Amino acid sequence: MSNVVVVYHSGYGHTRVMAEAVGQGVERHPGSTCRLIPVEEVDVHWERLHRADAIIFGAPTYMGSASAAFKGFMEATASFYLAQPWRDKLAAGFTNSGCLCGDKLNTLLQMSVFAAQHSMIWVGLDLLPARSSIGVFDGQLNRLGSSLGAMAQSNVEQSPEFAPPLEDRRTAAHLGERVARLAERMAHTSY
Repeated sequence: MSNVVVVYHSGYGHTRVMAEAVGQGVERHPGSTCRLIPVEEVDVHWERLHRADAIIFGAPTYMGSASAAFKGFMEATASFYLAQPWRDKLAAGFTNSGCLCGDKLNTLLQMSVFAAQHSMIWVGLDLLPARSSIGVFDGQLNRLGSSLGAMAQSNVEQSPEFAPPLEDRRTAAHLGERVARLAERMAHTSY
């Protein structure tokens, strides 16, 4: 069993779709539970975050970094930083942007550094990049070829009902399931 929390910001609903996919992946792992917490509601959930086995961060990439609302969440953790309640918890991340690149890697780097500052253990993707010679991925995982976390791209004219594409949602679910599995393994390991 593992207790995973996904804390995320979604400006237009696309990153929320990714958060839901991550949560579904967590709950695919037998006995694991997942709670989705939008950053706008985090103030009443700090204890839940402190008790979690793993925290997965999610934010859209705006102008080459995490959204301002997500950065506000990160800065709010300064109030308990010295107590280190997240020490040795697993951490992972996902992001979405309207462009294929959109500098999403910078957002994942920002999240991983944030996790390191809280003495967390970062979990990346264990997937090779999808391969296509004609730009069609037919459901392959890791369509955007990330290693550090799950990336998604949503066409800006499409609603969250249609974007991000299935491949990106499935990649997010894979990340959630991986974190849940590793959190359970860590809970049964003494160091």
